Amino acid sequence: MNKSMIAATVLACAGLAACGTPSSVTDKGKTDDPVFPDADKVSFVTGSYPNVDNVKTVQRSIVDNGMTRDQIYNMLDRPHFAEGFKVREWDYLFHFNTSQGVVTCQFKVLFDKDRKARSYHWQPESCEDVLNDRETPQVKPFSLSGDVSFEFGSAELTPAGLEAVKDVAKELRQVEQIDSVRVSGHTDRIGNEALNQRLSQQRAQSVAQALAQQGVPASTIQASGYGNSQPRVQCNESDRDALIACLAPNRRVDIEVQARS
Repeated sequence: MNKSMIAATVLACAGLAACGTPSSVTDKGKTDDPVFPDADKVSFVTGSYPNVDNVKTVQRSIVDNGMTRDQIYNMLDRPHFAEGFKVREWDYLFHFNTSQGVVTCQFKVLFDKDRKARSYHWQPESCEDVLNDRETPQVKPFSLSGDVSFEFGSAELTPAGLEAVKDVAKELRQVEQIDSVRVSGHTDRIGNEALNQRLSQQRAQSVAQALAQQGVPASTIQASGYGNSQPRVQCNESDRDALIACLAPNRRVDIEVQARS
């Protein structure tokens, strides 16, 4: 069963009173009055301790370009409240370890009419400050060109791509403590969206596996594919060859590292 099918299954109402979309959500995925479910009715028993970097990535991506349900599911796992099919909001119950102890927060994601996440809310609102207080030092990001690192339509690293990964791994091995390595695959907008999403995930996983093979701790690495949802450039060329060339910066694998040197 694929992730989208799993997500649909776990969102089934199962007779709970929390079914439906409690907030008044616009077609653009916004609301002025977010309604949070009763934390005691969480279907994930007690909530979860999320990967803080993943939560931050979801927030940034929602604001910048929106995110699909599969992408959010991949980053945060299933929502924690059973709210029914075709809902326009997902709710999570998160716990964060802080210097003052454990802080519990509710996180809501709102979707537009096309089921793409366009906004988010915290309860209490101060929970967003908890994430900011947990900032860790970040080393410079790396980016691998998809046109150089992979053959067309393939997720297998080319010799040049493998050498590029080795260079990144060599630099990371000099770091005293790696907190997290986020490997993000991206494509351009040409072609089938579902195939692009799959290819971006496969390429991210190939880079992640290569980094682990080169000595980067596998437990710190997370690979995610974003398809064409996070473009660096926008192009309107009518000639296909010119369009492909213009969109080249969008075909890439990014590596973001948080570490202490």
